[in-house]
Amino acid sequence: MMSGKSLGLSDELQDYVRRLGVREAPIMARLREETAAIPEHDMQIAPEQGAFMALLVSLIDAHRCLELGTFTGYSSLAVALALPAEGRVICCDVSEEWTAIARRYWREAGVEEKIELRLGPALQTLESLLRSGQEGSFDFAFLDADKENYPAYYEQILRLLRPGGLLAIDNVFWGGDIVRPDVDDAPVRAVRTLNERIAVDERVTVSMVPIADGLTLARKRD
Repeated sequence: MMSGKSLGLSDELQDYVRRLGVREAPIMARLREETAAIPEHDMQIAPEQGAFMALLVSLIDAHRCLELGTFTGYSSLAVALALPAEGRVICCDVSEEWTAIARRYWREAGVEEKIELRLGPALQTLESLLRSGQEGSFDFAFLDADKENYPAYYEQILRLLRPGGLLAIDNVFWGGDIVRPDVDDAPVRAVRTLNERIAVDERVTVSMVPIADGLTLARKRD
């Protein structure tokens, strides 16, 4: 689902935002351009979203981060570059092909040591982290994996976040299908379910931000 640009912005406004509102590092621009040649390029987040997430990571002084759905590495690169030298990101994905591109750019950007890639089903990876005693140890998480498992991912990520930790959930607009009653496939049902759950979840403070394809911010309450 499209996240490479912000939904609803005219081309002129989109260009304006990227020209004046995003300080995109040259290496990130090159990664975005390479990814544009991939048929699934719409899975990459927009530059303005990457800049926003990097700012959030800096604002909360994050050191331990978690990402579900890495693709070619744009979002993880944005986060890793914003982290201090001792910061770390655990990335979960199932594609060796796409993450090979990510690894190349992490290495070139000098952040390879900050990132641990775990290939395999993300639910299993999250369970492994919980079993190994890492509950409540992450500062920031980004959820952008398969939509059908969004509700299950949410529950596990909340356990892994520390009190005050922040979860960013991508594609909560699902290209606008989220408000179209005639669309009722499995992904949109899962995203609707999670959006409705978070809206009344007293464990978090929530803000749904209309950037890219919709980004929900859920801060785990102290």
